[in-house]
Formats: sequence, C-alpha cells, structure tokens
Amino acid sequence: MTISEKVAYLKGLAEGLNLDTEKSKEGKLISVMIGILEELAMSVEDLEENALNLGEEIDVLSDDLADVEEVVFDEDEDDEDYDDDWFEVECPACGADILVDDEALAEGEVECPVCGTRYAMELTEDEEDEEETEDTEEE
Repeated sequence: MTISEKVAYLKGLAEGLNLDTEKSKEGKLISVMIGILEELAMSVEDLEENALNLGEEIDVLSDDLADVEEVVFDEDEDDEDYDDDWFEVECPACGADILVDDEALAEGEVECPVCGTRYAMELTEDEEDEEETEDTEEE
C-alpha cells in the first residue's frame, strides 16, 4: 500500500466518524492534518518518481562513461604495447608514408606496406643533430 493510499484510508476513516470540521476543534484539527498528510504523500511520490528517473539517467550516463573509458583506456593499452619511439618517413618509390619504429631502425631495413619496396635505413648521429638544429631554427 502506497503512502497516498494510506492517507486516503485515513481520510475515509475520518469521514466515517462524521466529525464536524466546521465547528468542532477536533474535527478541524483532523481535517487539517489529513490535508497535510495528502500534500506530504504527493511530495513523497513526486520525489520517488524523480529518484527513479534520475536512477535511469545515471544508468545511461554510466553506460556512456563505460564506452568512453573503453575507448580511452584501450588506446592507452595499445600505446603501452609500443614502448618504442616511432617516426614517419616517405617511401622513395611510391611516396606513401611509412611508420618506422626503433625495432625497424635496428634491423636497418624497412618495407613499404603500399608498394612492398624494401630499402635500407639508417639514422646517424649527424642526421639526428641536423633534425634537432632544424627544429630549433623553426621555433
């Protein structure tokens, strides 16, 4: 039984007593108390409905957050798989961009995923110094 139903039951009991709500002090008191209980019951029901709606919205937000976390943290986990630094070079044969990591550089040979051309690659200290100088000049 809901609170509103219980208040309605009390109201019915009070009406069954045939209390004079106009002249009797007790009748007036009981009538006012029942009116207050009715208002409280409606407020409680509104609060319960709002709580249920908020709970549903929180569930939706939680699901959305879980989706975002999956994307963000999966990317982080993927990044952890690649502890090596990498950089991008252009294939001399077809012009496609190739990602080169430390492992490929250590092997000394890179294969273009687009055209399949294999070529030797070596990054010397002079080239590294040259790149650092170019970066500094650009700033």
